[in-house]
Amino acid sequence: MDIHEPWLVNKARVLEAVARDDQIIQSRKCQRPQPRFRPSCAPPPYLPCVTPLNGLRKAMLRDLFLEIHHRGVYVLVRTIEVIGKETAVTMLVEDEQKTAFHLSIYNQEPGALHETLRQGTVMIVKEPYLRSKATGEYAVCVDHLSDVIYLYRGDQRVPSLWRLEVSQQSDTAPRWEQVGNGLSKMGKYYNAMECYVNGLRVSTTESEAWSFKLNLALALIQTQQYDAAIKHLDSVPESFQLEKALFCVYQALYGLERYEECYEALKTIRIRGPSTVQVENEFTKVTSRLAEQRYGRYSFKDLQKEAESHDPPLLDRATYIGPVAVRAAGSRGRGLFTTNAVNAGDLLFCEKAFVHSSANTRDVQRRNGVLLLANSERNNVCMGEQAYLISLLAQKLYRNPSLAPIITGLYHGSYMTVDVTEIDGTPVVDTFLAERIITLNAFGCPLSSRKKYLRAIGIESDPQTGPFPFCGLWPTASYINNNCNPNAYRSFIGDMMIVRATKNLPPNAEITFNYFPTSDDNYDECLHRFDSWKFHCQCAICTDVQAAGKDAVSKRKALTDVINRLFRSPERLDANRVKNIIVSMEATYPRPASEVPRISVWNPQMALGRWYRDRKRPLEALDWMLRALESFGYVFDGDMARSGRSLVVQQWGVMDQALIGAWLFLADVYRDIGSEAAAQAIVYAKLSYQMCIGESETFDGRFGRSAAAEAAAA
Repeated sequence: MDIHEPWLVNKARVLEAVARDDQIIQSRKCQRPQPRFRPSCAPPPYLPCVTPLNGLRKAMLRDLFLEIHHRGVYVLVRTIEVIGKETAVTMLVEDEQKTAFHLSIYNQEPGALHETLRQGTVMIVKEPYLRSKATGEYAVCVDHLSDVIYLYRGDQRVPSLWRLEVSQQSDTAPRWEQVGNGLSKMGKYYNAMECYVNGLRVSTTESEAWSFKLNLALALIQTQQYDAAIKHLDSVPESFQLEKALFCVYQALYGLERYEECYEALKTIRIRGPSTVQVENEFTKVTSRLAEQRYGRYSFKDLQKEAESHDPPLLDRATYIGPVAVRAAGSRGRGLFTTNAVNAGDLLFCEKAFVHSSANTRDVQRRNGVLLLANSERNNVCMGEQAYLISLLAQKLYRNPSLAPIITGLYHGSYMTVDVTEIDGTPVVDTFLAERIITLNAFGCPLSSRKKYLRAIGIESDPQTGPFPFCGLWPTASYINNNCNPNAYRSFIGDMMIVRATKNLPPNAEITFNYFPTSDDNYDECLHRFDSWKFHCQCAICTDVQAAGKDAVSKRKALTDVINRLFRSPERLDANRVKNIIVSMEATYPRPASEVPRISVWNPQMALGRWYRDRKRPLEALDWMLRALESFGYVFDGDMARSGRSLVVQQWGVMDQALIGAWLFLADVYRDIGSEAAAQAIVYAKLSYQMCIGESETFDGRFGRSAAAEAAAA
């Protein structure tokens, strides 16, 4: 073929290259795969096609121009060969004029592509975008899921030249049902759906048609297309297998987490006929989900066990939204506010991730490395699980568009998307909107906050699941604004985020937590750490840093470095010198610690308290640990706490996992001096554990029954 345009390809040469690549892959199969980075460049954002197919004009591949969105047209192509599955699925395709092109499809469902994408697959690409890729190749690139239509072999839009002829004996309802059921048993649900659609086309009776609809709905449920499953079972006639159809609807509703409707569906099934063991088991399960959803009743011990045993750690639990509501937050846009008064430690909400991505080493190898998604327009890089999360979000919204309102209202900066949600009966999903929402709202997270804490303090040496973090999107949590002195704390168990109050809050108080670890020793970082969100933090800590000035903050950092060096040799430590340095550090803060926590002073004071206890000087140890807590913003009756007569927190300060150990340390020191305040210190240790880990059910088992008994007595 004589090629004039550089983006047209020679089919023979490409197929030869694919064969060589296959030989290389086969030769490497016995080698241990190593995680590697897979860079990809995001194109400038563009909107998905919102024109009905009958409003688009058919074009040929030779009609396309480089770096142009061909609005108002579509191309019809079929696959010659799949040639790559890196950041996109890239294939060699041709049109009806036998012009060959590279086609790269991004963000598609891997299972769907694995089954449906084969030699001869026919596709319609709406408003094609021809561009150069990071590899230097040219390809028609499809970024939006809704911009490509895969045609079943029996679809009348497939050109007669490409159409697979089916014999009259095979094109019957019983034959399509037999083949479809066989594919379903093999787990090939997308291929089975094609058979059921063809069977529905040739069915001759209402009973046959409803049988295909039921089988199609079951396959849709297996592929998590719950909206479509419910739609296919709308208005089931009484003469059909109503109980079976209702149970299928129940399964789809459960997948959409619509537990109230699940409960009603199961009640109807029980009323209509004798119940089965399966129905009763599901009734018990959905009753548990409703208890979680309505009242926040969880067995957190069970959640911890399930998170450790499930891979990926996607837990079958409901979301509980407690005494909180989304409201306007002035210049901060929207925020989350209390609806009732709450106390420190109270559960505000426990939310299941809308999408969650977890990469252990096996996942990284299966994906052929770690994705690096560079965005030149915003000058940032999205890496690893956060990059995969974009595709997961787009896929979930495409499968179940009824869930879109939960997500599309989240903060997405100045990006303007389309206001069309469906075209030709197919959901419209804007991948670039998904990217903005993930970039600005997703959270990195551990598998378990408890495991992370126990590893940090050296109690457990649980092996890491890989160097790449877990990541998720929790819609309710996304409304929480930043404050470096927050009043709430987030923790994780699998894909569940648990948020508890860390201070006593009145009604209508805005809930906040810190987007980054709180610090007050870097002036420039304080000014610019939130540039990605386009705001400057005006919390008390950041305001205090600015009021102190760059010189004072730099001095604070230098003094911290001096103390850290001194504590490297505790046996030769000059305690008086450390005290003087701490006094100098405190002088760099314009306001008292009860108003603005002194983050940098906390560690030196706590270290000095531990140093005194190691030398059997409990009263000095007690004084310095209480000072450390006061630097974090905690307020006590100082004389009562220091004498050991009582320990009562009058004001809660900054919450941090280190507080658990601090309270346990205080309990030990109070025991050293024979004070009953040790029991109250255990109560505060358990409460801090509950805030930081998300639950207190596992506290007693880890820190001993004696601690539990003291806490109960207090």
